[in-house]
Amino acid sequence: METALALTGPAAVLLLILVGSWELIRVKRRKQSGTPLAETYVNELTAVFYGTKRMELDHRDTVSMMREEDAQGAPPHGVDLDAGTVVVPVNRSARSGNPAGPATPGSS
Repeated sequence: METALALTGPAAVLLLILVGSWELIRVKRRKQSGTPLAETYVNELTAVFYGTKRMELDHRDTVSMMREEDAQGAPPHGVDLDAGTVVVPVNRSARSGNPAGPATPGSS
């Protein structure tokens, strides 16, 4: 029983090397797509010992299922690439009504 338990670690490493080699051969022949089995094995083995790795893997799964949306930086309605024009809305200051900013003292 002790011998079998002692050989579990080296056997797992040899299995990982064999699977990794097989996957490299398949990648070179362009017959494989998706996440490699060896990478999944290493990630799951690491997740057994580190709880944060499990949270990282769960987060990756969640993000991969989320829909990608447009960036929130600029609104898409102000740019017309065909006509070569851009419409920029002017924000007026609430106090002065001046588009450049607040009123300077003594002006008016």
